[in-house]
Amino acid sequence: MEIVRENELSDKVVVLHGRIDHTCLSEKWLKPGGLILPSHTSLYMAPITNYQRYHDSIYFWQDVYGIKMSSMMPLAKQCAFMEPSVETISDENVLTWPTVVAQVDCYTIQALELETISAAFKFTSMLNVRQKPKKQATQSMDGNTQNASPSSKKKKQDVSIVLSTAPEDAPTHWQQILLYLFEPIELNKDQNIEGSVTISQSQQHARFLNICLKYL
Repeated sequence: MEIVRENELSDKVVVLHGRIDHTCLSEKWLKPGGLILPSHTSLYMAPITNYQRYHDSIYFWQDVYGIKMSSMMPLAKQCAFMEPSVETISDENVLTWPTVVAQVDCYTIQALELETISAAFKFTSMLNVRQKPKKQATQSMDGNTQNASPSSKKKKQDVSIVLSTAPEDAPTHWQQILLYLFEPIELNKDQNIEGSVTISQSQQHARFLNICLKYL
């Protein structure tokens, strides 16, 4: 409210208090010709390498100040990689061009359509990827988004402002979602990775997501 007043928009902006997932905004409040921000969003995925994370979380146990503790590695993998990791990576971690998992038109999408999202993917490695001692191995899948909104400062409607969480763009507090593999995969240049991903809403907890990743 204070921001609305500060910008002298109290006569134009109405702030609704409540949980966003309990409010049917567009159906109830959107006038003809009104704007939804963002208007479109896309979810991308790509394989990455992150040797430092594996070294710090897993390979570290091979020699802890001269003491062999490799027996801890299976448990360490369970603790570190059982769930998706939210962290920031750079474009240097990415091994292939990304693929689109989902594209959403926020004007027409229905909540039911987002309960389950499935997509097939095929990546082609741009590098020769090896495990230790070289610091490159296909170790996880990265998920990031791009949200597009019409710019209020532009007269042309086809000019958009893009809010991106991609590794090659400026970091945001949303970061990226990484699905680490328990065992890194070595790749040759131009080798393909094929598979599918399914993202579904948890039946027990509506704010949780189940992610099923299959690959060859």
